[in-house]
Amino acid sequence: MRSDQIKRGAVRAPNRCLLYSTGISPGDLDKPFIGIASSFTDLVPGHVAMRDLERYIERGIAAGGGVPFIFGAPAVCDGIAMGHSGMHYSLGSREIIADLVETVANAHMLDGLILLSNCDKVTPGMLMAAARLNIPAIVVTAGAMMTGMYDKKRRSMVRDTFEAVGQFQAGKITEKRLSELEMAACPGAGACQGMYTANTMACLTETMGMSMRGCAAALAVSAKKKRIAYESGMRVVELVKKDVKPRDILTLDAFKNAITADMALGGSTNTVLHLPAIANEAGIKLPLELFDEISKKTPQIACLEPAGDHYMEDLDNAGGMSAVLFAIQKSLVHSKTVSGSDIIEIANSAEILDEYVIRAKNPYKPEGGIAILRGNIAPRGCVVKQAAVSEKMKVFSGRARVFNSEDDAMKAILDNKIVSGDVVVIRYEGPAGGPGMREMLSPTSALHGMGLSDSVALLTDGRFSGGTRGPCIGHISPEAVAGGAIGAINEGDTININIPERTLNVELTDDEIKARIDNIIKPEPKIKTGYMARYAKLVQSADTGAILK
Repeated sequence: MRSDQIKRGAVRAPNRCLLYSTGISPGDLDKPFIGIASSFTDLVPGHVAMRDLERYIERGIAAGGGVPFIFGAPAVCDGIAMGHSGMHYSLGSREIIADLVETVANAHMLDGLILLSNCDKVTPGMLMAAARLNIPAIVVTAGAMMTGMYDKKRRSMVRDTFEAVGQFQAGKITEKRLSELEMAACPGAGACQGMYTANTMACLTETMGMSMRGCAAALAVSAKKKRIAYESGMRVVELVKKDVKPRDILTLDAFKNAITADMALGGSTNTVLHLPAIANEAGIKLPLELFDEISKKTPQIACLEPAGDHYMEDLDNAGGMSAVLFAIQKSLVHSKTVSGSDIIEIANSAEILDEYVIRAKNPYKPEGGIAILRGNIAPRGCVVKQAAVSEKMKVFSGRARVFNSEDDAMKAILDNKIVSGDVVVIRYEGPAGGPGMREMLSPTSALHGMGLSDSVALLTDGRFSGGTRGPCIGHISPEAVAGGAIGAINEGDTININIPERTLNVELTDDEIKARIDNIIKPEPKIKTGYMARYAKLVQSADTGAILK
């Protein structure tokens, strides 16, 4: 065992002495040491119920013949960090999490890992660590939140708080109703209720084979989730004994399966950042073209919020990810899972329990949820969640309204300075320019709440929340701070968007764009000290997955 390096031989007497001081017994030295990387925190709704799951994981590890050791990992709630300077730190936390798990696992020579995760950057960060370390590991995602209830209708975080801000600003709802909605929309523990980034990543983690069957859709407060936590604890000890490692599971075929599931679900655009970053740690390249290639041949068979009216609780009741895999099984390729079953075996053994939620026979859309666009604004690509764009806005031309920060754009939106036919351009918010590529759910939700999402487009070198809907195009590469063409757009320029043809262009010649770029005076860095200042110097373009080099 790896852990023999800290517990075997006379020379390790001091190491054993310190281990005994933690309360373990001499007999435990013969067992695998299993780390539980827990991202529990009182700060994040998706993580507040993890204490119970830690207990069930510990029980499972002990029952399987291992010794559990809990250690902490940070978590950021994107919803709480959104709309202010805190959002600079969200994407960057992904790398911190990966580094932290690597550090603890290698410093203490752990034999295996349970990665207890949930919200947006924690799951990809932990998967990056698993691929990098390549020691037996299982991810337990802590589960989705139940919907709230108000005025005889189910409620959720994005529609009933973020979009309600725009409704209030437009005079469509009262301040009293806004206050009542914010009290009702999030009734307890769990990741936000729709197919936003956290739940999308949970679904793709199970599809890639790194979570036990049923984990992705099981709700945070359910006994089912506790049983999965227990089973995961037992199973990881078996993986250690059989020497089954993450790179045995995280193959190119597994990533192709994940992208297929992503397109079928209409998942978050953030997966186009996270899957390439995880693959990079496994020594695999995932070009943007692969996402678009799979999207064009994968119908969207589920439509959860923000694009539709279903929630994760509906997906769970419809059979969870196993049922989704059953629906798309002809598009899947063989790949291993932590359960020991091949992903196609899992798909074949499932059934769809609600064909209104998972529409295998009558898909919601003929193509997948995400499209990759290119053009003179984004020669290296950009991303749009086409599943959440109305048909009338898939081809659109408009007047550029240019802002050098999200904050300036948000002020203009709330001051009613954005009108039908505008294309809001938000730049210097990319991985390096942001720094940290802030999510922009506040401006996109405000536009929707104000009734402008079918007449106004938004494009940025930053990124969007999985909760975004409307013609919102992000990840524009290269970003403005790197000399990208988005920095050359001027107020009033005409921008042409054509999602079916996968193009995004400004009506300028290449010479005009180059001349403007040559004369740009770049703004001062927004953060000049600390982690994010270092991050800005190391982070690569969005089309790489915003990896660090």
